[in-house]
Amino acid sequence: MTPDTEVLRLAAVTFRRNGRQILHGIDLTVRAGEHWALLGPNGAGKTTIVGFCAAQTHPTSGTVDVLGKRLGRVDTAQLRKHIGHVNPRHRLQAPLTVTEVVLTGITGTIDLPLRWSPSEEQRDRAAALVGDVGMTRRANSDWHTLSQGERGRALIARALIGDPELLLLDEPTTGLDVAAREQLLETVDALARTAPEVASVLVTHHLEELPESTSHALVIRDGAVVAAGPAPTTVTTEVITRAFDHPIAVDHTDGRWSARAIRGR
Repeated sequence: MTPDTEVLRLAAVTFRRNGRQILHGIDLTVRAGEHWALLGPNGAGKTTIVGFCAAQTHPTSGTVDVLGKRLGRVDTAQLRKHIGHVNPRHRLQAPLTVTEVVLTGITGTIDLPLRWSPSEEQRDRAAALVGDVGMTRRANSDWHTLSQGERGRALIARALIGDPELLLLDEPTTGLDVAAREQLLETVDALARTAPEVASVLVTHHLEELPESTSHALVIRDGAVVAAGPAPTTVTTEVITRAFDHPIAVDHTDGRWSARAIRGR
């Protein structure tokens, strides 16, 4: 892929559920190597948009192109094999180790399929990715013994093992303490160096959870776009105040964002 390659395009997308309009004409174009933040208050429509990006949901109107394939004209099961999805609410039931969980990223399943065995090359790839996210010492640990932060880092390795062209991070720091959050964000930032061609979309409503590698942002409110574009000119006091309907001062220092209420307004 070249830097101009379109990985994801939403054009005039609307979505209705149970007679209620959820999204109102969303436009979004993500290119190879870009790292987008999807920001907005609870109920703004972020999860619905991620459903389109993950080829899990179809729009009511408008078009969604993922990795050059238009939803409604493509086998979404095959398409999803090229999308890495990091969901901290990963519903694992079987007693798998960290390495085994990472290997399920190859099969696109929750548990390891019956009568499937990874090749030596796939095991080596899993071991390398576990090391990349700083989890080598926990490679053989049972999933249910991990902290939430360790699970988050392991899920990033799981998402990457299939060599995705698009990586989705759906509120990846949910439930983490400050140290675990920072460790996970360091892992995300490292991807800009280790996988520079991979595009990503990270969903959050906390500016402190944006990694330094964030290059662009889409800010929404009530299912409509408030602003979109390069992160430094989009994640601003004016835009965030409009999106959250509250006076919020935004600061961007040393590559990281922070927010606080503006007193007296």
